[in-house]
Amino acid sequence: MKAIIPVAGAGTRLRPHTYTQPKPLIPVAGKAIISFIIDKLIDVGVDDFVFIIGYLGEKIKLYVEREYPNIKMEFIQQNVRQGSAHAIWTAKDAIRGAEEVFIVFGDVIIDVDMEEVMSHDTSCVVVKKVQDPREFGVVEYGEDKFIKRVVEKPNIPKSDMAMVGFYKIKEVDALLDAVIYNVENNIMSHGEFQLTDALMKMIVDGVKFSTVPVNNWFDCGKKEILLETNAMLLDKEGYASSNLPSYDSTIIIHPVSIGKDCKISNSIIGPHVTIGDNAVINYSIVKESIIGNYATIEDVVLHQSIVGSDAAIKGSSQSLNIGDNTEIDFS
Repeated sequence: MKAIIPVAGAGTRLRPHTYTQPKPLIPVAGKAIISFIIDKLIDVGVDDFVFIIGYLGEKIKLYVEREYPNIKMEFIQQNVRQGSAHAIWTAKDAIRGAEEVFIVFGDVIIDVDMEEVMSHDTSCVVVKKVQDPREFGVVEYGEDKFIKRVVEKPNIPKSDMAMVGFYKIKEVDALLDAVIYNVENNIMSHGEFQLTDALMKMIVDGVKFSTVPVNNWFDCGKKEILLETNAMLLDKEGYASSNLPSYDSTIIIHPVSIGKDCKISNSIIGPHVTIGDNAVINYSIVKESIIGNYATIEDVVLHQSIVGSDAAIKGSSQSLNIGDNTEIDFS
């Protein structure tokens, strides 16, 4: 089976981190966002991946090649970002003729029953009920319980069921025909070529779509949601670190995820803290935060903070949002 993962976005809502680090590589509960997606697909037998890259795409390519050397992968550059359907159009030659594909946007973490997704005989869309459907693509159901209409960010929603960026497509050539038709005829919504519009053309042409409800869905595009996701996952079995080494004069309040070769002393860490590899933390209190690889933190109290890789902070108590390769000295 084949999967398409669009990861070409610039991640503007997570700046300053995404100036130097693509959003799919930001760690959550000790794991890059994109790894949650890849691992879930591998578990159901997907072994052929197409990554649509753009902004900082080389970093994503290097990460996937290093962490997943045994999967078949192809990287396609989307030089001009004109929407989700345009991303699929960019990769049309790589997926033409496939029997079935998954499309998963590379900045979401989704807790969905993959066995249920696989059991559907039709193409299907993963959905979740939301409070404000105007911010999402939404689905409307017919009397037969299949999708009768999909609309991107409707002004007056007729449904509160939002599409969360995870699709199983069985009629791959029909999808590509719809995408190509919309691009060639300049059919846009909200100034972009939307995958939603391509799905609607498929529905009009007779393709049936069912839906699968999602258990949890986190669009990791904002600092607050990223930290919330980190905490939620650390509370679940299998994400927090166990059998941690003894750190000098340090109290660990679980759950936490601490990477390899960290030097931590005279500190209180946790709860709900993710720390990358080779971080140095001394005389500090860190809770409800994400700390990147090779970060240095000394004489500070941090809470609800994200500190990028190679950043250094010394000497104050703040709630921070610090990008990679940054040094702040409050002393």
